[in-house]
Amino acid sequence: MSNVTESVDVEVPVKVAYDQWTQFESFPHFMEGVESVTQVTDTRNHWVVEVGGATREFDTEISEQHPEERVAWTTVEGDTKHAGVVTFHKLSDTTTRVTIQMDWDPEGLLEKAGALVGVDDRRVKGDAKRFKEFIEAREVPTGGWEGDVPRD
Repeated sequence: MSNVTESVDVEVPVKVAYDQWTQFESFPHFMEGVESVTQVTDTRNHWVVEVGGATREFDTEISEQHPEERVAWTTVEGDTKHAGVVTFHKLSDTTTRVTIQMDWDPEGLLEKAGALVGVDDRRVKGDAKRFKEFIEAREVPTGGWEGDVPRD
């Protein structure tokens, strides 16, 4: 299992950072390798990603969500085991620390080799940097969902 954690401080209020992150369909704008995310229900998303030249599809279910605090998800169906949690910490009225933690099982020799040499770490660091650039350039989210999904 690969595990990567990355934090980035974004110069937007916590509500703006949180609202943008809950717009899963915007992930291809800042996540490397994410071709599309389709929101199926309020808590279920279908992902299409490219990893090491291979296209993978899977569905995730939001396992926990608390407005302006955290969003957690896990794979429920598909050919990739994947889980993540993103937390939002208000540093000031205009600055938010976003912490991204991703866990997944690399599949095949190429993905396992990439995980060993730190490709996964660099990808998540790049995604965090691109999220910062994306939301700071916009200053407003592309939408938002304030629903609360308690942990089971």
